[in-house]
Amino acid sequence: MKHIHICEIDYTTVRSCTKMIRLLPHPLLNRSHAQFFLRQIWLVSMLLIFLISGNSHAAFNGFQVQPHSIPLKEILSGGPPRDGIPAILTPHFLLADEAAFLTPEDRVLGIQGKHQAKAYPIATLNWHEIVNDTLDGTPVVISYCPLCGTGMGFLRKVGNQLLTFGVSGLLYQSDVLMYDHQSESLWSQIAMEAVTGPLLGKHLEPIFLEHTTWKAWRERYPNTLVLSRQTGFSRDYSHDPYQHYALTDTLIFPPAKQDARLSPKEWVLGVEVSEEFKAYPFSALEEQGPAFSDSLNNQDYIVCWDNESRSAKVVDQQGKPLSTLTAYWFAWYTFHPETKVFMGNPKQTTLTVSTANHLC
Repeated sequence: MKHIHICEIDYTTVRSCTKMIRLLPHPLLNRSHAQFFLRQIWLVSMLLIFLISGNSHAAFNGFQVQPHSIPLKEILSGGPPRDGIPAILTPHFLLADEAAFLTPEDRVLGIQGKHQAKAYPIATLNWHEIVNDTLDGTPVVISYCPLCGTGMGFLRKVGNQLLTFGVSGLLYQSDVLMYDHQSESLWSQIAMEAVTGPLLGKHLEPIFLEHTTWKAWRERYPNTLVLSRQTGFSRDYSHDPYQHYALTDTLIFPPAKQDARLSPKEWVLGVEVSEEFKAYPFSALEEQGPAFSDSLNNQDYIVCWDNESRSAKVVDQQGKPLSTLTAYWFAWYTFHPETKVFMGNPKQTTLTVSTANHLC
């Protein structure tokens, strides 16, 4: 759906106006009816403006967007209304042996706590995008944006307030805008902060997760739990609604700026060290090998690459994972335009090859 610059149009308004357009007589395509056709278009346009002017926040799926830290014109409707993509509030889990619906190559978001490991299949997240959960008794939220390819986990406690999250149906720079049920503030997933509403400027604390295959995750964590398909919603989880989107460079909601160093949907591992950023394209990691040392902002670390599962991570000299994000290139660049890009020439560090292999 193309966006009108005068205002954004909510789902109900679009549906109502679509019904009106369908009532227009088919002979309008005849040249003799051109003047009548234009008059009808003008009337429908006036109706749109009237409807929206009577509901100033209809464009934002009913959310009040004051105050805000991002341009309101860049908050776009993704199509569904608020909760049209239903977040999972009460997830159910299976043992690994019970997850017969998964194939070894299926992608999952994996998270490891002190006592629990959990896997969230991308095939399920495509339909829900958000799972409100706990890990070792700690409230967490797992989020996935199919348009950006970004899977991220956060603690659900912000300050002293415990939050639950839903899908707003809105996007910012093609990335999902979550919202919390308690204040109805909108949260940017990749920016990890509230961008509108009462909690404006509050930050989410990220938790490390891996974007990998079911086979790789299960081999490392045989006792892992797996998010069940018994979600309480009727969805065809065997069907990937974003299959064709992932296979082309076409962006449904192009961001304001793009960078041609890589193709828009090249997979990258993005790393942050003290507010400096670097992207590791998977194509470069394939050539580099399973482990090597590199540095950013004067910090040495190890980059780990698994060619079979096509997954990557970064760990420090003690083997602790650093803050990273697996994403499409366009999404990483949009939120981190100052990012460096690794092109196959790691910096000289004090870390040895044997140390790199051991830590990975």
